[in-house]
Amino acid sequence: MKILYAVQATGNGHISRACEVIPELRKIGQLDIFLSGSNAHLQFPFEAKYKSRGLSLFYGHKGKLDYRRMFVENSASRLFSEIRNFPISQYDLVVNDFESISAWAAKLRGVPCVAFSHQAAFLSRQTPRADHKSVFAEMLLQKYAPASDAIGFHFKRYDSFIYTPVLRSKIRTIMPGNNGHYTVYLPAIGRELLLNELHKLKDIRWEVFMPGCTSESRSGNVWFKPVDGDAFMQSLAYCEGVLCGAGFEAPAEALFLGKKLFVIPIQGQYEQQCNAAALAEMGIPVAQHFNLEIAEKLKHWLNSPNPQRIDYANQTAELVAMLANRYQALAKRA
Repeated sequence: MKILYAVQATGNGHISRACEVIPELRKIGQLDIFLSGSNAHLQFPFEAKYKSRGLSLFYGHKGKLDYRRMFVENSASRLFSEIRNFPISQYDLVVNDFESISAWAAKLRGVPCVAFSHQAAFLSRQTPRADHKSVFAEMLLQKYAPASDAIGFHFKRYDSFIYTPVLRSKIRTIMPGNNGHYTVYLPAIGRELLLNELHKLKDIRWEVFMPGCTSESRSGNVWFKPVDGDAFMQSLAYCEGVLCGAGFEAPAEALFLGKKLFVIPIQGQYEQQCNAAALAEMGIPVAQHFNLEIAEKLKHWLNSPNPQRIDYANQTAELVAMLANRYQALAKRA
């Protein structure tokens, strides 16, 4: 069976998941990789046969999406050309982590395509949604990367095709501890805004992982560090708690390690708003804005007890084997 694994590289979580999924996919067929997008901060350790700028999200410095830059950087004519010209017909199966070019190419040419992503969980109405439902964002989640089949991932199994998170092997095997610091990953919040509020909590050591940071630096009780997978993992494993956006992988890893968790969803990022709603249902504190009131909210959180660890089972090999059983017969008939 010839498989195309298409990965959306606009977020570190997609890259982390791909590193676990690719070795399993190679066990069931001949695998090619398509990497799409331009603003993840983790290195991709596999050779990709195809690469594209794809359709990328960009952020400002006040916790919001940068719509102007997204409009400038993303060309509709380029995307349509790539969809039309992608050699999708040579593959028996597309395994798609929210990547639009291969998904639409597969749909147009009738190639089986399995959505294998966190975003696929939003195909179910049972998955938690934000209080203010966005019709446009819901349509985007449904239509951005169309698929003929779906395996979704979320913090809980909200539906029969939704499974718990794919976590990095290093996270699963590390022995966590507590050195008393707090790990911060808020890529849409600027340095000065972070400093203004974190300096108010001067008895706490904050380890802030920031895009664009090339070397470690310190300002009072705040340490700024480059975004690096291993360094972040070490900080996460030995922290007291995690302050981060309402993405998927970082909160999931914090829950798995039994860390305190406080999330601030990116404004205008509907998926994060929905994730925040799911986390709030689980008792995780959420703030909608990083503003002058955040320090007081964080102070209350710092004094809260540690949560119970969530032991997410490792199901990656099982799920990939399920794909093999489902699609190898079709490939043989073809």
